[in-house]
Amino acid sequence: MKDATIIKTGVAGSVVAALCCFTPILVILLGAVGLSAWLGWLDYVLFPALAIFLGITGYGLWRRRQVLACCSRDAQPTNERS
Repeated sequence: MKDATIIKTGVAGSVVAALCCFTPILVILLGAVGLSAWLGWLDYVLFPALAIFLGITGYGLWRRRQVLACCSRDAQPTNERS
C-alpha cells in the first residue's frame, strides 16, 4: 500500500471517529433510526477506533519519513576519489 493511501485512510478514519466521539452526530442519527439503545456501547467502539486510526496515520507518516530519508541519502553525491 502506498504511504499516501495509508495516511489518507488514517486521517479520514480519525476525523470520522473524532466527530462521532465529540459531537452528537451519531447520537442524532441512531436516535432518528430507532437504534438509540446502542448509544451505551458507543464509547467501547469509538475510542479504540480513534486510537487505531491515529496509529495508522502515525505509521503512514513514519513510513513516508523513512522512505524520504533513504532516498535523500542515496541521492547525495559521495566525496570519494578513485
